[in-house]
Amino acid sequence: QVQLVESGGGLVQAGGSLRLSCAASGRTGSSGAMGWFRQAPGKEREFVAAIRWSGGSVDYSDPVRGRFTISRDNAKNTVDLQMNSLKPEDTAVYYCAAKLSPFALRDEYRYDYWGQGTQVTVSS
Repeated sequence: QVQLVESGGGLVQAGGSLRLSCAASGRTGSSGAMGWFRQAPGKEREFVAAIRWSGGSVDYSDPVRGRFTISRDNAKNTVDLQMNSLKPEDTAVYYCAAKLSPFALRDEYRYDYWGQGTQVTVSS
């Protein structure tokens, strides 16, 4: 069993920055991946970014590419999401997720474990 705990959400003005962190406990597997998803009020959950444990290759959604950076610390089993140049449309609950395989990073249904979510609010 894997448990994921997110931290770092909060309220920030447009143009500001926040850093989210996800701590994973349990066997995440060295060949899997970690991802961040978000869900805004009244909208479906959407892919934000993902990183593979092995090799560290990353993927970003178009709305956040160039502003957000995902990184991992294999020794600590943590994954961070640095969010810069935040916009009001980035407001959402952000979820950390873990998958045991390195494929289909953008497909939320292919993730095996989820955190409880952390609120990010960007004011205009």
